[in-house]
Amino acid sequence: MRHFLDLADWSSEELMRLIDEAVFLKKEFRTGGNRPILQGKSLAMVFQKPSLRTRVSFEMGMQQLGGYALYISPNEIGLGKRESIADVARVLGGYVNGVMARVFAHEHVTELAKWSPVPIINGLSDYNHPCQAMADVLTIYEEFGQLRDLTVAYLGDSNNVTRSLLIAAAKFGFKMVVSSPEGYSLDQEVIAKARGIAGYEVVQLITDPQEAVRNADVIYTDTWTSMGQEDEAEQRRKVFPPYQVNYPLLQMAPAHTIVMHCLPAHRGEEITDSVADGPQSRLFPQAENRLHAQKAILVQLLR
Repeated sequence: MRHFLDLADWSSEELMRLIDEAVFLKKEFRTGGNRPILQGKSLAMVFQKPSLRTRVSFEMGMQQLGGYALYISPNEIGLGKRESIADVARVLGGYVNGVMARVFAHEHVTELAKWSPVPIINGLSDYNHPCQAMADVLTIYEEFGQLRDLTVAYLGDSNNVTRSLLIAAAKFGFKMVVSSPEGYSLDQEVIAKARGIAGYEVVQLITDPQEAVRNADVIYTDTWTSMGQEDEAEQRRKVFPPYQVNYPLLQMAPAHTIVMHCLPAHRGEEITDSVADGPQSRLFPQAENRLHAQKAILVQLLR
């Protein structure tokens, strides 16, 4: 039985097949709707953190494929508090065909997978966000018709999204440049992990954001303060302004460069309105692609 916890657990060929499946399912959906290939299948959606895109994309994805999704709010389970994670995993596995969990601690999703009799999908943890990375790869692939040898410049806080993008780069053959303030850059453990997968240095760390975007095909950013870091917000607002994705920065990049953001965006902080709503923005096609990339994952795990 397979889980979808980390892109590193899947081969490059398997991940590319998921992208191809997502392309097919998206086209099928837009030309009359998807076949009900998950009819009779059910997905439990366990949330410790709220989300617009994660909940709606998984719920609609299951519905459009003929299945059923059940939303379980943070107060209904209390993972590891009211009931042990091992017990939750085994109980849910008796009711549904798969579980998507959006959690704080990555250990919660790996513990679910350890005990679950059905596939577990990581809808986000503090360590990584593999479903977001698959939607990102789909968006880049649609834009450029290829992935290998492209350059993605990530600006800002090197967080769970950055880690999954880096593993995606190692798996799909594109390069990453990461530009973060001192103390907020990628950890050496994930850099070494990506190097081990790809067999070469996948990422450059460049402190100067203008230099970082000079050869970028994609400029990517995320919020400076993620959920659970609210007590750091004031300090982060002092440190991150040089890494804002704005029009002057965009002029430093090639004319064909696109801009991506996993959302929600704190407009006026990590990205300006003129860029987020401008002609080079792909923020909303990227958000839509959560639906189609996750459908491919659901089909692979539940069919």
